[in-house]
Amino acid sequence: KKVLYRELVDLLYWRDLQRTGVVFGASLFLLLSLSVCSIISVISYVALALLSVTISFRIYKGILQAVQKSEDGHPFKISSAINTQSSSLLRRLFLVEDLVDSLKFAVLMWILTYVGALFNGLTLLILGLIGAFSWPVIYEKHQAQIDHYYGLVNKQIKDVLGK
Repeated sequence: KKVLYRELVDLLYWRDLQRTGVVFGASLFLLLSLSVCSIISVISYVALALLSVTISFRIYKGILQAVQKSEDGHPFKISSAINTQSSSLLRRLFLVEDLVDSLKFAVLMWILTYVGALFNGLTLLILGLIGAFSWPVIYEKHQAQIDHYYGLVNKQIKDVLGK
C-alpha cells in the first residue's frame, strides 16, 4: 500500500514529467472524448486500441519464445485477487454485511444524487482530474501563503460557529 501511495504522490506532484504527462493527457483525452462521443463509442475505441496492443504484444512474445526456444508461458498472467477484492467489496456493501459501511455508502450515493442534479458527471470528472494534477504542485510552491489564508478562514469559521 505504501508503494502505491508513493507512486500516486509522485504522479500527482509531477516527479516524473513523462509518466505524469502520459497519465494526465490520456485521462483528459478520455474524459473529453466522453463529452463529445457516446460512452459506447469511447469504450469500444479504447477497448479496440487496448486489444490491438495486447494482441500485438502476445504475438511478439510468442515469436520471441519460438525463436529463443524458451518456455516462459503466457505473458498476461492476471491475478484473481483483483477481481476477488472488487467483487467482495461490492457484495459486502450491497448485501449489508456491515450495516455501518452500507449506511455510509447509502449516504454517499444520496449526496451524489444532489451533486449529479447540479453538475454533469463529466464536468466533475474533468475538473477533478485537472485539480488532482494541479493542486499538489500549486500547494507545494505556495504552501506558506495558502496555509496562512487557510488559518484565517478557519479562525473565522470557528468564531462564527462559536457565536
